Amino acid sequence: MSGTNVARSPVYAAAGGVVGPIGNLYRWLDRVPYAVLAVPLRFAVATVFWNSATTKLADWNATLFLFEDEYRLPLLPPEFAANLALAIEITMPVLLVLGLLTRLAALVLLGMTTIIEIFVYPQAWPTHIQWAAMLLVLLCRGAGTLSLDHLVRRLSPRFARPQNQ
Repeated sequence: MSGTNVARSPVYAAAGGVVGPIGNLYRWLDRVPYAVLAVPLRFAVATVFWNSATTKLADWNATLFLFEDEYRLPLLPPEFAANLALAIEITMPVLLVLGLLTRLAALVLLGMTTIIEIFVYPQAWPTHIQWAAMLLVLLCRGAGTLSLDHLVRRLSPRFARPQNQ
C-alpha cells in the first residue's frame, strides 16, 4: 500500500489525520481563538437569565405567587427567594456581557441553575444542562481577551496571572 493510500484510509482519518478539504476546515476551526468563542457564550447565557429577570419585573405579584405556590424553595421565605433570584438575574448577566468578574458570575449562575434543576424544574434537565455547559466553560476558561477582566489584568499587576518559570 502506498503512503498516499494509507493517508486517505478510514483508519488514518479516524486517528485524526483528516486530509483534503475537511482536514483544512478542521485545521482552520482549530485556530479560532477562545476569545471569539467566549463572547457568544457570555451573551447567550446572559440573555437567558436577563429575560427571566424582565419577566419577573413585568408582573411582580405573579412572581411572588410562583415563589409561594410553585417554586417553594426549602429554607427560604418566598419573598426573599424572589428578590434574591431577581437580584442575581439582573446583576450577573450584566457582568457576563461586560466580561467583568466573569468566573464569579458564572459560578453564581451555575449555582442558581443547580437549584432550579433540583428544587423547581427537575424535568427541564435538557435545558439546564445546556446552561450548565456554557457556564462551566466560562467558569473554567474565563471571559477571554475581549473582556473587562482581561483589561483589568493587563492594567493592574496585582491581578496579573503568574508567569510559568
